[in-house]
Amino acid sequence: MVVSLVMTVLNEAGSLPVLLDSILAQERRPDEVVIVDGGSSDQTVALACDFAQRAAPDLPVRVEVLPGANISAGRNRAIELAQGEIIVVTDGGVVLHAAWLARLVAALEAGADVAAGFFVPAPQGSFELAMGATVLPAVEDIEPATFLPSSRSVAFRRAAWERAGRYPEWLDYCEDVVFDLALRREGVRQQFVPAARVAFRPRPSLPAFFRQYYRYARGDGKADLWRRRHTIRYGVYLGAPLGWLLGSHWPVLRWLIVIAMLAYVRRPYQRLWALAAQSSGGKLDQYLRAAAWVPLIRLTGDVAKMVGYPVGVRWRLMGLHRRQGEPRR
Repeated sequence: MVVSLVMTVLNEAGSLPVLLDSILAQERRPDEVVIVDGGSSDQTVALACDFAQRAAPDLPVRVEVLPGANISAGRNRAIELAQGEIIVVTDGGVVLHAAWLARLVAALEAGADVAAGFFVPAPQGSFELAMGATVLPAVEDIEPATFLPSSRSVAFRRAAWERAGRYPEWLDYCEDVVFDLALRREGVRQQFVPAARVAFRPRPSLPAFFRQYYRYARGDGKADLWRRRHTIRYGVYLGAPLGWLLGSHWPVLRWLIVIAMLAYVRRPYQRLWALAAQSSGGKLDQYLRAAAWVPLIRLTGDVAKMVGYPVGVRWRLMGLHRRQGEPRR
């Protein structure tokens, strides 16, 4: 079967060369690469075109510019242009492990409709180290039966993409979650392939992280995702101050709040400790600095979600999703 690697990019001049080099370094190369640019204002398109010339004739590369296209529209267009029955998807800003594509394709050739790859942080500095440990799961955190793969590391049969109704072009963020849920409703056979890894840098600052999680939560509100999860978060942040005040009369409440806060950061610290144990010596100070960032990263992410979610809900209630093409369920 023909294997097509597709990706969308936008202003990725700083990270695109290493991604393209990692495509050429694959143990099993794709039969073609399709790159759709959303209208970059930097050198992204030039780099992609240079790559197409460098890879030819051994690896056909097609580059198309689709100004103003969101991620879903770009992915759908790339898949339309692709010739393969097997579609492998990644994003700008990542580096592919040498065996990444081979392992994803092997899962599909063995009978799966979707091969869910994994992703790992490639931090630079203590802040990004803390970011990766706080917001990204470790392999042991994943429940394969319910895992929703990121479209930075996934492969599927073209027929599955068609059955799921393609990527939702009415949605600007969380589009891969909506696509994953559509695949699940179609009853496709998914296999988790943790060894099919890509690496990427976490957000380098709190403002950048806030914007990222604000947009994710806004996408949740637009797509009507995770109502219960967001409701619980509001309840916790509203109830904790009240519980602390009441703790002046019932001290046990304050102890319960402290225990809950410690439990909330326990898993990030466990992941950070595991990373430190795997690292070579001489980095203890870096891990100590990273540990200090964890509570602030947790708080920033939660605030961003609580701000972004109602914005998305308002957008949905105003009916803008109908105007932009969301199919009725």
